[in-house]
Amino acid sequence: MPRQLHIANGNTLAHNILELGIDGEIVVWREMLCEGPTTYELGTPEFTKLRTTFLKRHYQIDPAEYEEKFLKEVRKLDSIKDTDEIILWFEFDLFSHINMISAISRLLENKIDIPVYLVCSKKLKGEKEFMPLSQLSLKHLRNHFDQKIHLDQDDLEMANLIWQYYNEENPLKLKALIRQKSNFEYLSSCIRTHIERFPNSKTGLNTIEVNILRLIKENTITSLNQLLGYSIQYQGYFGYGERQVQRLLDKLKQFYTLKNERLILTKAGEEALAGSRNFYQDLKNKESFGGVKMYDFLYDSESHNILKL
Repeated sequence: MPRQLHIANGNTLAHNILELGIDGEIVVWREMLCEGPTTYELGTPEFTKLRTTFLKRHYQIDPAEYEEKFLKEVRKLDSIKDTDEIILWFEFDLFSHINMISAISRLLENKIDIPVYLVCSKKLKGEKEFMPLSQLSLKHLRNHFDQKIHLDQDDLEMANLIWQYYNEENPLKLKALIRQKSNFEYLSSCIRTHIERFPNSKTGLNTIEVNILRLIKENTITSLNQLLGYSIQYQGYFGYGERQVQRLLDKLKQFYTLKNERLILTKAGEEALAGSRNFYQDLKNKESFGGVKMYDFLYDSESHNILKL
């Protein structure tokens, strides 16, 4: 039996790997690098200051907790011994894929010369539906593990390049990689999803923000808690967690209100959804995705291009 090191995206997945009884050390990737500022090299003083400042401000995560739950885990990748294979366990969405490419970058930085495999959410033969890894039964999770995908050197270097570009100030470089072929089934979709996080040139809202307004318009939603549930369930490739989606709902408060025990769009919400008014200046803030400020670029939904302001 090969000696394996498992890198798992989050506590739930790590717990389920343990439940499978698979041998090997587990490194748990507890981050949300898809949101907020990052730098290419993980764990440097600059990186740590950027991340702890962001996470403390928006998610009340203490720097000591960050050191314990994330940085200590990352450092385990700096001295990999007695390992024959590295197994990456990551979901299909943007949240997971940004974490995944950063983990791969760290492995390459450490010049690992060990086969790397990916266990990723997908519909496999004999399975009725597509589900995230963290929600699979142990039987189906084992099925995914048994059909893990070998990542060749080109795959690993492409992931590293995407992480590099993600940390630069020009997201147009990322767009050029959408058509690149690789063994990552969902990477192109995740890059597209990232590009659509920049504000739309017509409305100033991005794709997931407009989607939330559409959910309010098209469904009978009677509470903020129900809206949170809908927004999480119907978010596509974003993969945002509950606290991230809640932050979006707080940002969009001017666009909806509760009336007669139902959430409805305000006049501003109707205008935003119709694309008849631009709310860029109302929403503009200093938030970042990796190395770029969110409001330094606009997304053109007709050409699918991004434009620098």
